[in-house]
Amino acid sequence: MHILLVGAGLSGAVIGRKLAEAGHQITIMESRDHVAGNCHTTRDADTGVMVHVYGPHIFHTDDEEVWNYVNSFETFIPYKNRVKTTSKGQVFSLPINLHTINQFYGKTLRPDEAKAFIEEQADTSIEDPQTFEEQAQRFVGNDLYEAFFKGYTIKQWGVQPSELPASILKRLPVRFNYDDNYFFHQFQGMPENGYTAMVERILDHPQITVHLNTRFSRDQAGDYDHVFYAGPLDGWFDYELGRLGYRTLDFEQFSYDGDYQGCAVMNYGEESVPYTRITEHKHFSPWESHEGSVLYREFSRLAEPEDIPYYPIRQVDEKALLADYVARAEAETGVTFVGRLGTYRYLDMDVTIREALDTAEAYLDKGADIPVFVKAPL
Repeated sequence: MHILLVGAGLSGAVIGRKLAEAGHQITIMESRDHVAGNCHTTRDADTGVMVHVYGPHIFHTDDEEVWNYVNSFETFIPYKNRVKTTSKGQVFSLPINLHTINQFYGKTLRPDEAKAFIEEQADTSIEDPQTFEEQAQRFVGNDLYEAFFKGYTIKQWGVQPSELPASILKRLPVRFNYDDNYFFHQFQGMPENGYTAMVERILDHPQITVHLNTRFSRDQAGDYDHVFYAGPLDGWFDYELGRLGYRTLDFEQFSYDGDYQGCAVMNYGEESVPYTRITEHKHFSPWESHEGSVLYREFSRLAEPEDIPYYPIRQVDEKALLADYVARAEAETGVTFVGRLGTYRYLDMDVTIREALDTAEAYLDKGADIPVFVKAPL
């Protein structure tokens, strides 16, 4: 079978590799001039720093099969993401932990004391939080909400937290110990030579042909036995019903001779600071040594048609439009929509790879009977 993959990011690479190993002929069309999608990495010419071109990507998962998969193409070095935030003229640790609580309130509480203290701060009158703001105030009270959540959320999403669903803040954002590891997952690391090197190795198979700087047109689909489409779902239909909403990111890159902030990620929780965070990329590869430094100031805004879409908004209007596009998609044949853009969902890298592996397996099992969405977007 001759199969087309639209997009040379993680979804396209992983599906393509698995199907190529099964004997299929794979063509991949990628509109950009590089593979690896938004996790593309490259060396800065002046400093030698490995730069995460579209913002930092830290690999973390509890899926051992996925962990073994990525390590079969690139060595992942253990890495813990320890985020700091500047608020009210001080620097604190995130997620909120025992150190954050004691520093913020000027106390020396033990874990059980801190838990009781935070419950006193929480707004217990909110029995069934419906919005992000209510959820945060019910969890941690107004002081911590104002310092660490409100301003950052307004900048990131462009709306008041009272307009966002409570589900965005899914779990208690507090640890009553001194653990400042941002993630909980068993396996956490960074690829020694960057994500692009990993994806290039995944794509290095005699049955795979990659065409960069190549835009896909839907009328080309008939030239192939099946299409796996990792582009925007609404883009498949030429945006006939309107555009699904995304937030995009602007990066203000700058260099520094030395160590600018002493950590990889520094958030800025106050609304008066226009950017959400500064990332210092040499700290994402702590096993390397660089005199110079490359940094990004990160700004979030509503995506325009020519922007790179990052975060699906998925509010009421978008969900209604999404349902209409899903209905149209389910009437299509010979195509499967995959990945973050194809299913209009925010996906971590490990989930993207897991779904890609499962999708390829489903095609090998079902062939032409594979569903349009192996993972439903609704």
